[in-house]
Amino acid sequence: MARNIKILFLAAEADPFVKVGGLGDVAGSLPGALRALSPHLDVRLCIPLHRSLNLDGFEVKPFASYAVPRGGHQMPARVFETNYSGTPVYLIDGSPISSAQSVYSSDMSSDGEKYTFFSLAALELLQHVHWQPNIIHANDWHTAPTVYALHQRLSDPHYAWIKSIMEIHNLPYMGGGASPFLNAYGLHPSSNPYLPDWARHFPLPMALAATDAIVAVSPAYARELLTPEFGCGLQDFLRTRANVLCGILNGIDLVSWNPKSDPALSKNYDVDELASRIDNKASLQSTLGLPADPGIPLLAMVTRMDPQKGVDIVVEGLRQMADQSWQAIFLGTGIPYLEEAVRALQEEFPDRVRAEIRYDAHLSRQVYAGTDILLMPSRYEPCGLAQMIAMRYGCVPLGRATGGLNDSIHAYTDTLNGTGFLFDDASAEAFANCLREALLVYNDKERWSKLQRNGMSQDFSWENAAKQYSDLYRQLLNNKDVERFR
Repeated sequence: MARNIKILFLAAEADPFVKVGGLGDVAGSLPGALRALSPHLDVRLCIPLHRSLNLDGFEVKPFASYAVPRGGHQMPARVFETNYSGTPVYLIDGSPISSAQSVYSSDMSSDGEKYTFFSLAALELLQHVHWQPNIIHANDWHTAPTVYALHQRLSDPHYAWIKSIMEIHNLPYMGGGASPFLNAYGLHPSSNPYLPDWARHFPLPMALAATDAIVAVSPAYARELLTPEFGCGLQDFLRTRANVLCGILNGIDLVSWNPKSDPALSKNYDVDELASRIDNKASLQSTLGLPADPGIPLLAMVTRMDPQKGVDIVVEGLRQMADQSWQAIFLGTGIPYLEEAVRALQEEFPDRVRAEIRYDAHLSRQVYAGTDILLMPSRYEPCGLAQMIAMRYGCVPLGRATGGLNDSIHAYTDTLNGTGFLFDDASAEAFANCLREALLVYNDKERWSKLQRNGMSQDFSWENAAKQYSDLYRQLLNNKDVERFR
């Protein structure tokens, strides 16, 4: 008989309550996918009660009140409970959370205090709920103190049998600067001899040294973490933990991301109605004031304006492609100098480029449905979801062969088994050469249609990821090392 497994899933954000980045998609979808996979998986979500939380339509009830020790003081914590599509959700509040203006801040005096408090309040919650998890599944540095504190309490019979998973969504963000708050709450630097000295008081490395299993959000990213290029100075340490490191590719919500039913589109379609994409392309060109031309390749970036995403690579690469026929749309916000670089490209090519410097979820759906090629020349990409969404909508991704892009995009070959295009070097030249190849294929409508159909036929459902996480949980409880880079 299958064993019941109880998992407490910790995250800084979760859709639909609050979403800032890809973590919000994961935390909003994976717990439900796990519960749907098996009645033996009892997954519960725990997030901070941010001021920006959207609780419309949710019944929220007070659940527990207790204190979290901070030095010689007691910090009051309040917990509320609700339910999202069958998944129990705990919302933790307290002055470090309620006083913060945003989910994330560049000011570590805010985030360091808030997330250390939240992490310890989440662990203390287990003393006040008639439900004890077998596994605590933490995500990124914001919940890493829970894992480290759990390790420190192994002598306490209340916690000794709980396993932990530390999931890495973006290794460079380690929580640097949080050390004073960790110390204030009684979490002193790690003594792990393999950690670099500088990393022993950073929340994420501290947890990586203490956890029972480490998960990266794609198999390729798990391999990359062991290299100097992507390991952020932790590669040697992570090699000492390679037996507990694996990668599991994220999924997407196939109900939400469905061109057959998406209300944002001018005309709905599926893999058997690809011709209808022309209507969405025409509508998008009209909306953004681009010359109406169904035959011209329409390129897009839907992204955070950040060097990681390779925005500068696209800007310079398109300049090198000025002799080619194309239009391009940039949608997103971020670092000001990159926003300005995109605006400058629009001024340089006013009939070909649109710089939409804003967050617009509605327009993003129209972009996926109406453009031909999604550009993702990321310098690193732990997983990435945009390429999966693009393929679902018949938009062909072109990305750098790194991380989750390498795992989810099958590079085009003459055998027509591909779903997109990949290039190796993080340079404008390599990007432009790859784009030239893509445009040659675009001009062959039969081959291009095959690429689109291949992409739309991929299964990026959360069910696939949930099955792998379920296997990981069972391995962990059987005291087995995880299967490396599954």
